[in-house]
Amino acid sequence: MLRRLAAPLTLCLVMAGCAGDSRVTLDFFQFKPEATETFDKLIAAFEREHPNIRVVQNHVPNAETAIRARLVRGDVPDVLALSGNSVFGELAEAGVFRDFSGYAGRQAINPAVQKVLDDLGTYRRGEVNGLPMCTAANPILYNKAIFDQHGVQPPKTWDELIAAAKRFQAAGVTPFYLTLKDAWTALPTFNSLAANLAPPDFFAGRTADRTTFAQAYPDVARRLAELFQYGQPDRFSRGYDEGNREFAQGKSAMYLQGTFAIPAIREAEPDFEIGAFTPMERLVTGVDVVITMPREPRRPRESQLFVDYLMSPEVIRAYTREQVSIPSLKDAESDDPTLQPLMPYYAAGKVTGYPDHHIPLAVGLERLVQQFLIDGDQRELLAELDSEWDKVMERRS
Repeated sequence: MLRRLAAPLTLCLVMAGCAGDSRVTLDFFQFKPEATETFDKLIAAFEREHPNIRVVQNHVPNAETAIRARLVRGDVPDVLALSGNSVFGELAEAGVFRDFSGYAGRQAINPAVQKVLDDLGTYRRGEVNGLPMCTAANPILYNKAIFDQHGVQPPKTWDELIAAAKRFQAAGVTPFYLTLKDAWTALPTFNSLAANLAPPDFFAGRTADRTTFAQAYPDVARRLAELFQYGQPDRFSRGYDEGNREFAQGKSAMYLQGTFAIPAIREAEPDFEIGAFTPMERLVTGVDVVITMPREPRRPRESQLFVDYLMSPEVIRAYTREQVSIPSLKDAESDDPTLQPLMPYYAAGKVTGYPDHHIPLAVGLERLVQQFLIDGDQRELLAELDSEWDKVMERRS
């Protein structure tokens, strides 16, 4: 579809710069550098359908800092594509975004995915301040050839995962390629464990001072440390980009990264067969792209038309196919062989959000988890999480 959509792109871009252009211009702010070309193609097709509207894509480095700066100036873009993370939740709670609770297009969205987004924060109870376009998931990626060579099936439980790691290690195969030079790369595993082991209402309880990380997260920390002992010796000197290449070259049986790593792995080794599984009951997923509008749009009709277009099932499927992500739709399917085993979790509603999206950035989760994996001091990790959380809440009060 995208190839067909892109045909007149050059002409559209030339026309957009012509003097005397009478079209309504929409400022489209989006945060993903790797999706710029995909959005260019979609914009070109939208402009063909709506010749009176011009859409200018605005992508800048450090998108979250940039959007905050624009909000301070009262300069809210007409349409936004943002990451469904804690920053989105904070802005939604502040009343920046439109309420889509009455939007008819929501009927096509998987309710479990919408809940993951809404749980990050809304302006008022019952509001819907963003529309999930697609998601990314946190399975464990694995090398199909190595699994087949050693007769190992994708683990379905924690015990089976540890047994597989021990089996690979005994055979001289590195179970997991770890990339702890980049602190954030420990968070996919942290999220999978925290979402399945901690109480589901933990963050509501922590905000109300009814519980603590020290009380609810010991098993999360213990299992995190247990799993990471099965990585390669130089795990603290290897980063994410190196990990993608090394995993693609067969340097480990498994890779503790989410579906977002798949394009980079395939770029390193196009013929590499990647599998995906989760040994947990629920698949941790996050809304990769949220489509939203300002609460009081300057160009409500034209902005809504563009939102309608981006959230149409045909466009969602085209975007996710090119970006190797998972559609937010109720009837979501994937023709990507790596993603197909994950789709039943979405169909059954067995998905849950990233816990770290509920932890303020100022807590410094990445740094604290990285240090824990260096020194193994579980008590210090949990105490620091509680201490930093309390400091942030005190500043906000």
